[in-house]
Amino acid sequence: MDEPIIVAEGLHKRFGDVHALRGLDLAVRAGTVCGVLGPNGAGKTTAVRILATLADPDAGRARVAGHDVVREADRVRARIGLAGQYAAVDERLTGRENLRMFGRLHHLSRAASKRRADELLERFGLAEAADRVAGGYSGGMRRRLDLIASLIVTPQVLFLDEPTTGLDPRSRGEIWDSVRELVSDGTTVLLTTQYLDEADRLADDVVVIDHGRVIGQGTPDELKAALGDHFDVLLEDASTLSLASGVLERLTGSVPVTPAPDRLSAPAPAGLRLADVVRELDRADISIADVSLRRPTLDEVFLHLTDDPARPTPEPDTRNERAA
Repeated sequence: MDEPIIVAEGLHKRFGDVHALRGLDLAVRAGTVCGVLGPNGAGKTTAVRILATLADPDAGRARVAGHDVVREADRVRARIGLAGQYAAVDERLTGRENLRMFGRLHHLSRAASKRRADELLERFGLAEAADRVAGGYSGGMRRRLDLIASLIVTPQVLFLDEPTTGLDPRSRGEIWDSVRELVSDGTTVLLTTQYLDEADRLADDVVVIDHGRVIGQGTPDELKAALGDHFDVLLEDASTLSLASGVLERLTGSVPVTPAPDRLSAPAPAGLRLADVVRELDRADISIADVSLRRPTLDEVFLHLTDDPARPTPEPDTRNERAA
């Protein structure tokens, strides 16, 4: 089997007293989108910076496109693109001038820079705005221009660090379309995001990290299946919530959560049917407006993994590791 195009093994990184990565392991298949999720401060951006050769790990190793990110940093840089959390475009230049500038920074000739800029502007729907000053672009257009700039030299691997933060739904959709197009052309994308729906829509594989370690990984469907299906109950009378909760707890063996005063949700154990839940609620004289059996959302998987009380919080690391 071919080696994954991104491999991280036991990555550690400290910034003073903050231990950002604590033995992070990661493997990303070529030609896929890997979504990296985690709470603020989990280590997502630090991992991206190491993989993109912008920071060295204190311990562990990583390879991107077959090259070590420390010993062969120049070769890695020649094969990757990076779009950070904030659009890195010059707002005093037009969109076309920005892309030509990035082309020259990548050592393309003037003619090649012009051709590549025109090609990308047309391909990603910015041709009509190409000669407008970037400072007048909407937030979504600036993010799209930033994404295009990372593609001046076609990368094998593209790192996107929260690329749609703060964008409206239409602009987010445009970025998603651009990412799908890149992957269809063979680019591998590692995407960090705070939007769970974004990972659900785009990612072939999802990695959840917290406290600098991987705490869950798999396809979105695998992660949802591991958490298990849930029964959702909508009551006609909120005053019966306590009684209905008792019925559900007896049937499922779990204390239901109450997302609203008239709603209950509980894990669905194997063998318990929707008809059984309806029958027992009816026997208890509880009127229900709706009851359903559903697959959990990626949001629920994320909350379950990051709030799991059985997973210990890492102790402070006292090893004398090299700080950044």
